[in-house]
Amino acid sequence: MTEARHQKVSIGFAGGQVLALRVAAEALTGLTDALASERGWHELEAEDGVVRLDLGQVAYVRVDSDEPRVGFGA
Repeated sequence: MTEARHQKVSIGFAGGQVLALRVAAEALTGLTDALASERGWHELEAEDGVVRLDLGQVAYVRVDSDEPRVGFGA
């Protein structure tokens, strides 16, 4: 069985809070599509469990790169 690859995602809200999660690529695509076309609530399947988001309060979604880094920040 192959394990689904999860990505680090940070979701920022209008009030300034940030939620950091690890989600599968399909879940991230679903969130992106929902943000483009819907308002209301969206269930996001994360590595740790399901998170319900109020899409009207989401200010940004940042996807961290998994590229290797060279130097002191590695």
